[in-house]
Amino acid sequence: METRIAVVGIVVEAEESVEELNEILHEYRQYIIGRMGIPYHEKKISIISIAVDAPQSIISALSGKVGKLKGVSSKTAYSGVKS
Repeated sequence: METRIAVVGIVVEAEESVEELNEILHEYRQYIIGRMGIPYHEKKISIISIAVDAPQSIISALSGKVGKLKGVSSKTAYSGVKS
């Protein structure tokens, strides 16, 4: 199956959604290449970048589930590389 490389940028404003976010990311762990989280204590938010290599449908499902969480927003940027 063809896969794509993408980065999912996540901003967490509601701390109560963190546990559910981590459960979603754990569910998609086989597709995650790397993860970087930055807590921004002054603004009471967290910024997370997730690099993935997965089929388009999987990336869309991951981003959609994350974006539905209360106080969490996400955007996905795709590379032109397909494998």
